[in-house]
Amino acid sequence: MNRPESLVGGDTDRRIVNALQGDFPVCERPFARAAETLGLGEDELIARIEAMCADGRLSRFGPLFDAEKLGGAVTLAALAVPDERFDEVTALVNAHPEVAHNYARDHALNMWFVVSAELPERIAEVIAEIGRETGLEVVNMPKEREYFVGLRLSL
Repeated sequence: MNRPESLVGGDTDRRIVNALQGDFPVCERPFARAAETLGLGEDELIARIEAMCADGRLSRFGPLFDAEKLGGAVTLAALAVPDERFDEVTALVNAHPEVAHNYARDHALNMWFVVSAELPERIAEVIAEIGRETGLEVVNMPKEREYFVGLRLSL
């Protein structure tokens, strides 16, 4: 079993991940304020976040916007990807800036991802592009109802 130190990096990185999952400061210098609450310097906090993103310990760092309230659209999509092509298809899917999250699943549809777009018609375009690029059928699963889970992971 992987220990948290191997997944995140150590106590300081773990504290950063735990502290910045919500309530990120909205001000002129948010990283300076966040760093202060963690007992770090602004440059150190930024460097640690960049390092965790660069080496894959974090898949992304940034805000989550409600695209629909901003006039855009969001959908959940899935693919049945042959095991030997999984890394290749992952790279193709993740190359689209509209793809916010991508998950491997133990299911016939073994790759699920979220597509968010500024314009609702862009969803169909992205799905069609991914289908052409991968040669695989993309299953579109638009939201019927929204639930708020409020997930926070403590490391």
